[in-house]
Amino acid sequence: QVQLVESGGGLVQAGGSLRLSCAASGLPFKSYAMGWFRQALGKEREFVATISWSGGQTDYGDSVEGRFTIFRDDAKSTVYLQMNSLKPEDTAVYYCAADATGFATTRINRYDYWGRGTQVTVSS
Repeated sequence: QVQLVESGGGLVQAGGSLRLSCAASGLPFKSYAMGWFRQALGKEREFVATISWSGGQTDYGDSVEGRFTIFRDDAKSTVYLQMNSLKPEDTAVYYCAADATGFATTRINRYDYWGRGTQVTVSS
């Protein structure tokens, strides 16, 4: 059974940092591309970041480019999202997702498995 479990969310002041983790099990993690998405209250789920199976390709949403970094540790079957210079508009539930093709993608419908999410709240 595939499981993706996010952690690391919480309450932080604007300008602060958080690191999210997503621990994967039940799948060959090394061959999967991984992504982070977020959904704010009353809004659609949006792309945040993605990383290819090799880690050699990454991509970011326009609103987080330069502030967030995605990276992976295959030995731990974990993908991370380092979030710096946080803004109140970053407040959302953050989800990680796994794509069996292995290629980094921004397309939400390409992802095969999803975690349950972790709440990030940024106060002004």
